[in-house]
Amino acid sequence: MPDRVLVTGGAGYIGSVVTSQLLKKGSEVIVFDNLSNGHKAAVPSPAKLVVGETSDRAALDQVFKKYRIDAVIHLAASIEAGESMKFPEQYFRNNTANSLSLLEAVLAHKVTRFVFSSTAALFGTPDRTPIEETDPLHPTNTYGESKLLVERMLDWFHRIHGLRYACLRYFNAAGATSDQGEDHHPESHLIPLILQVALGKRESISIFGTDYATPDGTCVRDYIHLSDLASAHLLVLDALREKDKLIYNLGNGRGFSVREVIETARRVTGHRIPVREVARRPGDPAILVASSEKIRRELNWQPQYANLEDIVRSAWDWFRAHPYGYVAPATAHKASKSRSAAAPKKKSARPKKRA
Repeated sequence: MPDRVLVTGGAGYIGSVVTSQLLKKGSEVIVFDNLSNGHKAAVPSPAKLVVGETSDRAALDQVFKKYRIDAVIHLAASIEAGESMKFPEQYFRNNTANSLSLLEAVLAHKVTRFVFSSTAALFGTPDRTPIEETDPLHPTNTYGESKLLVERMLDWFHRIHGLRYACLRYFNAAGATSDQGEDHHPESHLIPLILQVALGKRESISIFGTDYATPDGTCVRDYIHLSDLASAHLLVLDALREKDKLIYNLGNGRGFSVREVIETARRVTGHRIPVREVARRPGDPAILVASSEKIRRELNWQPQYANLEDIVRSAWDWFRAHPYGYVAPATAHKASKSRSAAAPKKKSARPKKRA
């Protein structure tokens, strides 16, 4: 019988592509998502969507009982490093505490395989690049710390309860497939923000810090296409049938500076893309590049999108084909008019702070 896989965050940017690949492989997929950042339209058929919170143990128990889950791929999380330094309590609640609720359900229902979508932010400011799996873990933001605590829980659950698990550490998921792409509100990731400038949705792109110890003074990051990222999740899920514990870094093995990404987008789109240079954000290391040699060697993981231009072009193609994201044009226009009507009339009015 096919695997019955629970994908938390399966309506999100990465989770929807993981779900698609699982379906193509013949798995039965149950998506569990609160739709705070995900979209119903991103969930491919015939996956089953259950709207709920990972903090809701009763709802989780119901899903595990009803669908007799064989394995879990856990992607649901808050992911903004900058935001985590303003609201750390939200990150420890959503990423750490809610993961514990999920793991308690996993143990209660005797699910033996668990794939955790982690982050290379665990390494903080690395001692060397590319970063290897055995390098020291010392996060510089609470996002990374919230994920590290989950990895530590998984290690103890493995030792005490025998839970088989895999952790995948990566930095910047990017790109799109023909059917699924990035649609966050608000958007905070570099490549879609740059492409929004080319689409005329914003005037310029901000560079946060130009005085880092890098060749052009801007941060250097590793970018991985979400299809390659999804395929790695499927590989480790299968490998856990025989392996007890797997920890892998995922990446292209080379980094690109913010200025290099902007230049690549200029070539792909033909747009000049104006730039604003602003102050650094707290918690941003200068260089983050992951080595993926271990998963290539052990599981024969072969990324199909190693070139940054191919990654950016796939995102650009999706944005041009889906200018309103997953929202229908008429609905998007209506929502835009509603926001405009609700906007304060006085020029001196300040926007409300996020609670």
